Amino acid sequence: MAELRTETMTVNMGPQHPSTHGVLRLVLELDGEVIHDVTPTIGYLHTGIEKTAEQKKWQQVIPLVERMDYLAATSNSLSYALCVEKLLGLEMPQRVKDIRVLLAELQRLASHLIWLGTHAMEIGAVSMLFYAVRERELLLNINELIAGFRFFPSYFRIGGLREDLPRGFHEAVNAFLERFPGKIDDFEKLLTKNDIFMRRTQGVGVISLDDALQWGLVGPIARAAGTDYDVRKYFPYTGYETYDFRVPTATEGDVFARYQVRVAEMRESVKIAKQAIARITPSGAWACDDPRVVPPPKDKVYTEMEALIQHFLIYSQGFTVPAGDAYVPIEGPRGEHGCYVVSDGTNRPWRVKMRAPSFMAIQALPSVVRGGLIADVVAVIGSNDVVMGDCDR
Repeated sequence: MAELRTETMTVNMGPQHPSTHGVLRLVLELDGEVIHDVTPTIGYLHTGIEKTAEQKKWQQVIPLVERMDYLAATSNSLSYALCVEKLLGLEMPQRVKDIRVLLAELQRLASHLIWLGTHAMEIGAVSMLFYAVRERELLLNINELIAGFRFFPSYFRIGGLREDLPRGFHEAVNAFLERFPGKIDDFEKLLTKNDIFMRRTQGVGVISLDDALQWGLVGPIARAAGTDYDVRKYFPYTGYETYDFRVPTATEGDVFARYQVRVAEMRESVKIAKQAIARITPSGAWACDDPRVVPPPKDKVYTEMEALIQHFLIYSQGFTVPAGDAYVPIEGPRGEHGCYVVSDGTNRPWRVKMRAPSFMAIQALPSVVRGGLIADVVAVIGSNDVVMGDCDR
């Protein structure tokens, strides 16, 4: 009897495939529907932001780093601002810290909503995207209220905030925080016990705790594998040590566990946000009292020559940062987002380097999906919540 001839087939998945979260290209080696190997190719969204930052004054870098992770702009700018403030030796007023905590947690919710909507849609629950985007629009309304911009607010600045909170801010935030827990309940009713969703996610894309640690995975991916590592707990910043919240974990390490962890994280973010908004007064300090980096009040600029000169120098020449380097990690929506800054003592950074969690998740992808089915790749990528701008910086 003649021996059956077998061979594998190499196909491209992406970079335009709707299930590859942007411009990720995967080269799949297939035996029918079974994946023998995967080679991720990134770089289609390379923007050169880290290099561009070297040509900008310190404050001008903030709009750049926000675009590295376009679903976590506020988190990125917070990491960068904290890093430069560490080099400058600046200490923020407590009200500024609380506002930063609040907006960072609202940003986490906005990012997780896009993850939830797109992840469920790719598995087949198309209506979930509309429900998630509807809630996210309310968060973008808050961004527009404080900064005039919805996607990239650039509200966090070195030395504090861009300006004080506007009228109606507390009412808008409280209205959302009262509404949102019920919406999370609705999301879980749609998905958590859904037979199709469970079959597509349980036991799929399993990542063990040991593998997660060896690959340098962080955030919900690692916490779904059993670790409780969260920068907000291990290396607290902006006063997170004073907030009451827990770090959700799971042990299964599969796509379903990552879903459960992120949904639980949304509930914890609501809890933190409620504590923060209760601490924030409608008016008060919105920046540190350091004339090196914070412009004088406008009324003084209009009436005092010294204030006018200081205002002119900050906006035309920028400010200098003492020579040295600093690394500050924060807990972004996708895990530890670290910012490393090197200063040579001038008015521009010598080097800005980001530790991007999405890049680690893409590196680990081949070992996770190897041996699975093509459909599993879609589920795994969605559960990893990859943002390609975070990889191609």
